[in-house]
Amino acid sequence: MKHQVFLSFRGEDTRLNFTSHLHKALKDKGLNVFFDEEKLEKGEQLSPALSQGIAASNLSILVLSKDYASSKSCLAELSAIMDRKQTQGHIVLPIFYHVDPSHVRNIGGSFTTSFEEHESKRPVDEVDEMKRWKAAFAEVGNLKGWHIGGDKSDRPEAGYIEEIVKKVIEKLRSSRSRHVSEELVGIDYQKDAI
Repeated sequence: MKHQVFLSFRGEDTRLNFTSHLHKALKDKGLNVFFDEEKLEKGEQLSPALSQGIAASNLSILVLSKDYASSKSCLAELSAIMDRKQTQGHIVLPIFYHVDPSHVRNIGGSFTTSFEEHESKRPVDEVDEMKRWKAAFAEVGNLKGWHIGGDKSDRPEAGYIEEIVKKVIEKLRSSRSRHVSEELVGIDYQKDAI
């Protein structure tokens, strides 16, 4: 099934609060959202289902929270999403939820500990995977996004959610019109002939 939006988040941090509100707001606007709790059947393997969800989406929203990097599956999602961004122009919108964007960019703060724990437990054959995770994490830290809940937070989360939903709709419309114009190659010639 084709999804318009893929939501990547650390369930323990945000599933029952910010991410569930964002998910509802996106669905209320009629958007088809991949949200792991809703789309994965019990017993279904996580990785293939998430990979298919990422591949079938037009845009990904990353809710980067303090324990996001402690989850290998979150880091694998992030890496796959950023690979798609580089190779296919996939749209990525980061939300820095109660974390400093510079800590994401520089793998600082709580993220340092998470990556150190992964490195101490990783088998030798996962060295390249760890490098990809770190590179993807640093790359997303350089993207413009929303910083929610930092010291500069001056408005309720509902205001951010409304702004994010508007941006998602704008990006999807822009992406759709770009794809339509690419599919209409030769239309100018036909138009001139008429």
